[in-house]
Amino acid sequence: MNSPQAIHDRLEGTIHAVQSLRNQLDEIAALGAEVVRCLKDGHTIYTCGNGGSAAEAMHLAEELIGRYRGQDRPAQRAMCLNADVAAMTCIANDFGYEHVFSRQVEAMMGKGDVLVVLSTSGGSPNIVEALKAAHANGAATIGLLGRGGGECLQHCDHAITVAGEDSAHIQEGHLVVVHLICEAVELSV
Repeated sequence: MNSPQAIHDRLEGTIHAVQSLRNQLDEIAALGAEVVRCLKDGHTIYTCGNGGSAAEAMHLAEELIGRYRGQDRPAQRAMCLNADVAAMTCIANDFGYEHVFSRQVEAMMGKGDVLVVLSTSGGSPNIVEALKAAHANGAATIGLLGRGGGECLQHCDHAITVAGEDSAHIQEGHLVVVHLICEAVELSV
């Protein structure tokens, strides 16, 4: 990665991933509006992901609770399901890793809440199960996905699918959408 060509190639992949969002402006606006609706109605945004996507799920939740651009505003209701290590390890041990999020969704989410999932593959079994559980509880679902959306796509009310095969590039596209969601929230309060 030290050569200028390798750096150029990585940057081109990132540019391609981010540019793929231009074809999804209406859907980005719709999912931003869904998040705003949820929060204005006094409900909660729940987030989850695996690996790097888990870090981005935590980032979205903390920006909503804290603040995004330094504008003072009320804290917004948000919870990241992959942040509770004790719950995740308990559920994984007793029910299997594919249920680490769905059990939490079953316990906490209800009608009016929104689940935001991040998955570069769109096929993580624990994310699919969480989406199914959210729908069963009457909650709305948003997916920030990659690689065509995978099985997750069919379980999302709103979805953004970032172009590319490289997980890092897909996550970079997801981060742009996370920040656009934060901007929609801050412009609405």
